[in-house]
Amino acid sequence: MTSEVDQAEAVGDGPEGRSGPGAPRRSKPVRRLDRVIIRFAGDSGDGMQLTGDRFTSETASFGNDLSTLPNFPAEIRAPAGTLPGVSSFQLHFADHDILTPGDAPNVLVAMNPAALKANLPDLPRGAEIIVDADEFTKRALAKVGYGADPLADGSLGAFHLHKVPLTTLTLEALKDSGLARKDAERAKNMFALGLLSWMYHRPTLGTESFLRTKFAKKPAIAEANITAFKAGWNFGETTEDFAVSYEVPPAKLPAGRYRNISGNLALSYGLIAAGQRSGLPIFLGSYPITPASDILHELSRHKNFGVRTFQAEDEIAGIGAALGAAFGGALGVTTTSGPGVALKSETIGLAVSLELPLLVVDIQRGGPSTGLPTKTEQADLLQAMFGRNGEAPVPIVAPATPAECFDAALEAARIAVTYRTPVLLLSDGYLANGSEPWRIPEIDELPEIKPDFATGPNTEEGEFWPYKRDPHTLARPWALPGTPGLEHRIGGIEKQDGTGNISYDPANHDLMVRTRQAKVDGVAVPPLVVDDPGIEAGDRAGVLVIGWGSTYGPITAAVRRVRADGGRVAQAHLRNLNPFPANLGAVLASYDKVIVPEMNLGQLALLLRGKYLIDAQSYNQVRGLPFKAAQLADVLWAAIGTLDGSEER
Repeated sequence: MTSEVDQAEAVGDGPEGRSGPGAPRRSKPVRRLDRVIIRFAGDSGDGMQLTGDRFTSETASFGNDLSTLPNFPAEIRAPAGTLPGVSSFQLHFADHDILTPGDAPNVLVAMNPAALKANLPDLPRGAEIIVDADEFTKRALAKVGYGADPLADGSLGAFHLHKVPLTTLTLEALKDSGLARKDAERAKNMFALGLLSWMYHRPTLGTESFLRTKFAKKPAIAEANITAFKAGWNFGETTEDFAVSYEVPPAKLPAGRYRNISGNLALSYGLIAAGQRSGLPIFLGSYPITPASDILHELSRHKNFGVRTFQAEDEIAGIGAALGAAFGGALGVTTTSGPGVALKSETIGLAVSLELPLLVVDIQRGGPSTGLPTKTEQADLLQAMFGRNGEAPVPIVAPATPAECFDAALEAARIAVTYRTPVLLLSDGYLANGSEPWRIPEIDELPEIKPDFATGPNTEEGEFWPYKRDPHTLARPWALPGTPGLEHRIGGIEKQDGTGNISYDPANHDLMVRTRQAKVDGVAVPPLVVDDPGIEAGDRAGVLVIGWGSTYGPITAAVRRVRADGGRVAQAHLRNLNPFPANLGAVLASYDKVIVPEMNLGQLALLLRGKYLIDAQSYNQVRGLPFKAAQLADVLWAAIGTLDGSEER
């Protein structure tokens, strides 16, 4: 990938009024870019996630489209200055619609030798590298295996290197702050943020306001960070090392009110919206687990919306409390990751038997066992589909983007309440921690969810049968405990159809098993939409690429690349994984070759082969990182080549 910096066009001085602290007008040339990929990297204690988050917030307020990829170790604090302790935050922002955090950064900000060494292999030739030159000491270099100083030995000749003494400059800026040296050094991430804000014309007032709010109880710390931030901005304007600054104009997005949002935050808001649209109180029973804990943190702030959160002593207690809340008439929710789903499986089976609405939110991560707690993976599709004893079908919903987590939460709640069933929502670490602009919907755009509680007897004899079913949805009545005349028995032992009495009758068990499966099979889901420009002309592509979950961004970006170079490929993406859309079989049969990229060893491909008897071809990786668009584009070109007899583009 060629650096956009090399392709930029000089457009003269920057506009007045957009300058940051200390400079009413920019004195250096400004070059216009259509997109930029920046990666902040440093030690776990260097504040890279905060730095990236602040740059992202200002970029969102500026109006660019964006996508982010935080990447950090699982350890609370790995040894300082080591490769395992490197934390990074990548941001891709543009003046047009984008789908991924980018394959390779155009700019790397490396706070120490470990950050440089860990991220250098990802940089394209010509990329800019900004390093804290103060940290490249003999001891720090030796700690990560550098035999010579890469800043001086010529090994970085393929890049535009900026050796900035960030630590020294920060300490100089804060010499009159009264802070101890150690405390002052911690502000160097704000110096770096100020420098990058100058380079890319990011707004600054939001960051100053954020710092004063964050450190409201420590005003000296707040002002020190703001001083360092302003010093970084002014350094960019005055130093000769940075000859130009860059401007990425706002993107042209559909009309509406936007905010930057992460997947976990969008999912939290979706759950709150589901409660408002259904009229049900939300009860979250959860045990903290990476990367799902943010949902518990966020929902705990919203008691004013009828949300109650319970931090349980373990995963089993969390889902047990949520199922109990569902029995009591609340929208029961439990959040977890793959290891927690394994522990919750017995209670999910109980919810299937009880036929009560329950949302099980699985923010997937790499496994097995503890695996990769902070890394992403589509690890749990087969566990969600089959990870229970007996026949225990559960609807499965999977969002495709961080913003879509909001809609997925609403869809999962709609299915759970309408069909009286537990529903599994499969997000993952990439979606949970990544962010993008989200158009805030109007209330009347959101679907209405109707609980339709039982109000009285439902048989001609004047009795209440808890398993008498709605003929359209096969859902049983949802009877609030304590309602006169609606007393009924629940439990895990098989029920008699209709009456709900305990039954060991073979024919009844066969009927109940098939009925529960039919209920899930009958869940109304939208038809699968296929993006194939040749359909209308009756000239379909030969290759279909189909995915699910967070692979949407890289797959779509790869499809765009292939089409831009003249290739013909169709794309479809599954949001409903159980049941599948009714037209999925016909779609798959319409193409000569079906490619299924997944961040696992082929779980969706296995399901497609088994259900539709097609030769779905897997392309898999389990590296704890999302796909790169370039690698998927190569896979698609290879598939197209096998159809026309040529492997060449």
